[in-house]
Amino acid sequence: MLGGGSFTLFHVRGIRIAVDWSWFLILFFLIFSMSRAYGETLGEDATDAAPFALAVASAVLFFGSILFHELGHAWAALRHGIGISSIQLWIFGGVANLDRESDSPRAEFQVAVAGPVATLLVILGCIGIGSVLVGPGDFLHATRLALELHADREVSALASMFAWLAAINAFVLVFNLLPAFPMDGGRIARALIWQRTGNRTQATRTAAALGRGFGYLFIGAGLVLIASGNVIGGIWLGFVGVIVNGAARGAMMQTALTSKIDGIRVADVMDREPVTIPGDISVERALDEYFLRYRWPWFPVVDAAHRFLGLVQRDRADEVPEVSRASSHVAELVDDDTSLFVRDDTPLDALLSNQNLRKLGALMAVDAEGRLSGVVTIEQVGRALRDA
Repeated sequence: MLGGGSFTLFHVRGIRIAVDWSWFLILFFLIFSMSRAYGETLGEDATDAAPFALAVASAVLFFGSILFHELGHAWAALRHGIGISSIQLWIFGGVANLDRESDSPRAEFQVAVAGPVATLLVILGCIGIGSVLVGPGDFLHATRLALELHADREVSALASMFAWLAAINAFVLVFNLLPAFPMDGGRIARALIWQRTGNRTQATRTAAALGRGFGYLFIGAGLVLIASGNVIGGIWLGFVGVIVNGAARGAMMQTALTSKIDGIRVADVMDREPVTIPGDISVERALDEYFLRYRWPWFPVVDAAHRFLGLVQRDRADEVPEVSRASSHVAELVDDDTSLFVRDDTPLDALLSNQNLRKLGALMAVDAEGRLSGVVTIEQVGRALRDA
């Protein structure tokens, strides 16, 4: 992104929804341009209340549709056990910050395609509402005008708003489906190549190469637009090309790094004898025999069959009243977030972008039956990279 801070708007099911400072630039531009168009449609000045209100509504609904797109990604990611730390809106759209990469081609495909599906639903909804308001024929006419930001007093301003929303989201959908990594189309291409070859590193390398190619294509097309007189459109497309090219180049560099640890699994580097706390012991015993003894901030908790139940934090144990610690069990305090553990046969390169590994400093490793088989730390991953 362009740097700078972000502003939290609200939270959706624990996901932080924020905007980058650059978001306000496009918000101002949209309101300014749409106010003039709605003013012509209504026969009023662009600064009057009605055109300005419609312009604000258009901008808010447009960014609402971008947020809905990113929530589509988030919903699909959560279904596959991938956490979402935040969704950030900025000048070029939105970004869903995943806690980790997908661990299978199917998950990668479903997470990538969920956003475009959400955008398609927005387009169909706008077409349906607009057609009900003025009829299918007049709505198509309104859509043609909306694409050119031209006015026609025979078309209602409200229908024009939904026509513009349908048109701009259709453009976003088509553009986003281009096979240019890291856009959704590029991620879909990576999933398909991954499924065919069985090699995520190779799939990422190929998709990133496509992304760099499209990045240069966008930059070239932007220069052509500037030369032909469309300065705003040319600069916009050129910036998109720079962003796509830079992101794809970063992916290629990371792929070059991860290829050196290709074939190494979590089980190859993890600590196979971690200290664990039985879930059926009292909180009092856990504090005395584990937290006070080892001075660690957290411990993995297991049941009698050594199945991983979750993590218990020192702070959670301290919050239990002293009079209740002897009768309270550790299993009642565990954080059973699925993003806190990985399968022990997971490729090590899949942990490089894992946000929970960075935050916690370690992840629990479990076998196919859910039994705790070890703990992999960020130091162990770093050591494997240095050795490679």
